[in-house]
Amino acid sequence: MKIATRLIATAALLACCTGAALAQNTAPPELRNVVQLSATGTVEAQQDLLVVTLATSKEGADASAVQAQLKQALDTALAEAKRNAQTGQLDVRTGPFGLYPRYAKDGKINGWQGRAELVLEGRDFARITSTAGKVQTMAISQVAFALSREARAKVEGEAQTQAIEQFKARAAELAKGFGFANYSLREVAVNSNEMSPGPRPRMMAMDANKASSFSESAVPVEAGKAQVVVTVSGSVQMR
Repeated sequence: MKIATRLIATAALLACCTGAALAQNTAPPELRNVVQLSATGTVEAQQDLLVVTLATSKEGADASAVQAQLKQALDTALAEAKRNAQTGQLDVRTGPFGLYPRYAKDGKINGWQGRAELVLEGRDFARITSTAGKVQTMAISQVAFALSREARAKVEGEAQTQAIEQFKARAAELAKGFGFANYSLREVAVNSNEMSPGPRPRMMAMDANKASSFSESAVPVEAGKAQVVVTVSGSVQMR
């Protein structure tokens, strides 16, 4: 029995040693001569999408009455906007609709206030601004420009090509600078975003009831240019 026990113990010890040796032999090689870098490609494009936000604010002592006033103003504006709606040229959608309590100095509710929004969006600037000017129950709250999905996709590929070429050139330059003949790509990530130079449109805190004359005519607008930026980042192994 003692001999058998010793044989089992010896076999177990050999198995442990063999497993440790195998684990040591299969350990991943140490990474050497790896450098991380990034490059960007930027392409300017004319903004072709106009987004006009119409809004109205109401307040009063009764929550139901304030909500009803907001709903009536929104329904009227929505009906007017839908008359000129056209897919892609003027799309109409409702924005946030909210009702909030108003507190007195003693912390008790002494009234209610609410706000409703309507968004006009599309590529037909004249149609959008003229429609916004016809809406009498809401005032223009914000005007913004952007790139349509089609315009963005058109220039995004160009920006991506720029970023990739710059990444490759930078990787070759670094490899040569460190005394290596070439490099191999290890991992890479591609990200894109849109940047609109200049200040953001200023919010105009103006109630529709006080701005009927302001809303009677089309608002002059002029789009600028946006930058589509694609960034390629990753690591390469110099060899």
